[in-house]
Amino acid sequence: MRDIFVLTEADLRKFISLNLDIVDVVERAFLALASGKVVMPPILSMDLPDVHGEVDVKTAYIPGFDGFAIKVSPGFFDNPKIGLPSLNGLMILFSAKTGLVDALMLDNGYLTDIRTAAAGAVAAKHLAPSRVDTAGVLGTGVQARLQIAAAHLVRPFSKVLVWGRNAENAASCARDIAASLSVEAVALADPAEVVRKSQLVVTTTPAREPVLKADWLHPGLHITAMGADQAGKNEIDPAAILAADLFACDRISQSETVGELQTARKAGFPADRVPELGEIIGESKTGRSKDDQVTICDLTGTGAQDTAIATYALMAAKKADIGTIIKA
Repeated sequence: MRDIFVLTEADLRKFISLNLDIVDVVERAFLALASGKVVMPPILSMDLPDVHGEVDVKTAYIPGFDGFAIKVSPGFFDNPKIGLPSLNGLMILFSAKTGLVDALMLDNGYLTDIRTAAAGAVAAKHLAPSRVDTAGVLGTGVQARLQIAAAHLVRPFSKVLVWGRNAENAASCARDIAASLSVEAVALADPAEVVRKSQLVVTTTPAREPVLKADWLHPGLHITAMGADQAGKNEIDPAAILAADLFACDRISQSETVGELQTARKAGFPADRVPELGEIIGESKTGRSKDDQVTICDLTGTGAQDTAIATYALMAAKKADIGTIIKA
């Protein structure tokens, strides 16, 4: 008989929140990924157009970690019509020594939301200009709110501009951001205006046609693109990637198949111009070197981040004495 920890979303929300400690956990996962020693298979992804859904499975083994996570993330986007959330999921944490289950985290995607936002903070920390007065977000969902909150941890700004296809949703998102961060937040009808008036922009949409155009770029701009995570998705105009001083990503192989490099490669973006974020963190590759540069970072989400946050969550749960133990 052995102990298996079971943690629900309610449990996890008691002791896991978006903060600089979580940003550090995710940053170290990026650094480990750049070492070349992490075992991380390609994403198992299913597109289910008949039911307007998708499912992703991610995992990674990081040497030195006590465990490794396997994460299942379904997204069924008609669910709100029947009063259910679009996203859910779970993480299973296995022992890296025995392969036995250590924990089951029924988080409904909460840990994914937090680690995804923290990854945005890592990108902003290493690639955004040193001073950001205005941040912009294209998109109005959960990640729009979380990505702005995460960026604010590392580049405190005083104003946020929000754009969404639905004006009412954009206004609601702006109100939530203003209340949570105590900053001025305004919804704008024109995404070009959002980009042109911001020094840091995050794109958080499921777009399959670019929502950010090349002629909106300006000196001193950083863009974090995190919406593209399936084949066919595309938020950033390939011409913008070609025009940027620096394009980076979390994982080249993923960006090429589910991220912004899908279209950028077709547009002629050269293979030798793509550092991974972990390489920039470890200083084996150069990131932003001047504040007036234009930088873009594509985040597709990695299994290494899932293993890192799941391992952290289990340690924190034991310390806080939260969760249910079952014998198996």
